[in-house]
Amino acid sequence: MESRSISPFSGLVSFAHLPYYRCLSDDAITFDVAMLGMPFDTGVTYRPGARFGPYAIRSGSRRQRSSSGYTMQWGMDPYDKGLTILDCGDVPVSPFDNALAVDQLEVAYDTLLKRAVKKEGLSRTQKLALDGVEHPRIVSLGGDHTIVLPILRSLHKVYEPITVIHFDAHLDTWPARKGQSTDQSRVTHGTFFYLAHEEGLIANNSVHAGIRCKMEGTQDLENDSEVGFRVVTTDDIDDLGVPEILRIIKARVANSPVYMSLDIDVVDPGLAPATGTPEPGGWTTRELKRIIRGLVGLNLVGADIVEVAPAYDHADITGIAAADLVHDFLSLLTVEEPSLTPFTEQWVNQTNR
Repeated sequence: MESRSISPFSGLVSFAHLPYYRCLSDDAITFDVAMLGMPFDTGVTYRPGARFGPYAIRSGSRRQRSSSGYTMQWGMDPYDKGLTILDCGDVPVSPFDNALAVDQLEVAYDTLLKRAVKKEGLSRTQKLALDGVEHPRIVSLGGDHTIVLPILRSLHKVYEPITVIHFDAHLDTWPARKGQSTDQSRVTHGTFFYLAHEEGLIANNSVHAGIRCKMEGTQDLENDSEVGFRVVTTDDIDDLGVPEILRIIKARVANSPVYMSLDIDVVDPGLAPATGTPEPGGWTTRELKRIIRGLVGLNLVGADIVEVAPAYDHADITGIAAADLVHDFLSLLTVEEPSLTPFTEQWVNQTNR
């Protein structure tokens, strides 16, 4: 059922008032980009609550709409590129059985990833797929960061090893802790990349950005390197600057199929407090948005935003920030020119006359 509300205060709470469909239960629904909620948070190690993240992000997007998506920074409107962008609702996941829930997330992602795209020829990822077919891209709304493990399992079936750009305060490559002896107890929001490496899901040219967590020692960094990551720290934005950070990331990932995963705790908790493991000293939303805009031209096969836990929010500022970052994801997925120059000199000259 499509939401036709023109008011931010009424109608279905879909992302940016996009048409809402039960895509998982209707194989006839096709699209180019899907928003998919993953209300799972039983992989957290500190503060729970991210199961309510998909709702908080959608609620934070109520001022957005597809009829007014142009921004000066991007110089384009992601909804005006001939793509069908839908909100496909949430994956129904068990809150009682983590093994079952992780399987449910993978099956749901598989279901949408295998759909035919609505409009062909608008993605650079077709040549990277094993079947040579263009697949839709999914923007996942978490949920805790554990959701990336079933997502990578699903994407690997189509693209084989995936290169990950990971925005986060934490590495998330730790092996299972002592005492976590069962298979399912190894699966947490801090170990999922290690498990993905064990399963051969991720490529060895992945990169973290925004890292500032406390560690047990340099052995954590050595393990992280073995998993396949290069670290860009939070402080690098001061010491190197945005252009050099972008050069490092783009040189590292090259022409690989790229998955972007963004933990909201990469943002300083003063600007995004509603998260499970806050770490002071993070990037501002403005700095993060600049970096995302600089990643135009990559072969992006999917993206997520995770760890939004609205019970710890104030005035919805984290949900609003997360929703705005999702708009940047949509712009990144739909922009056509890798050499995009935001707010062009020509426009500035015209307005100064």
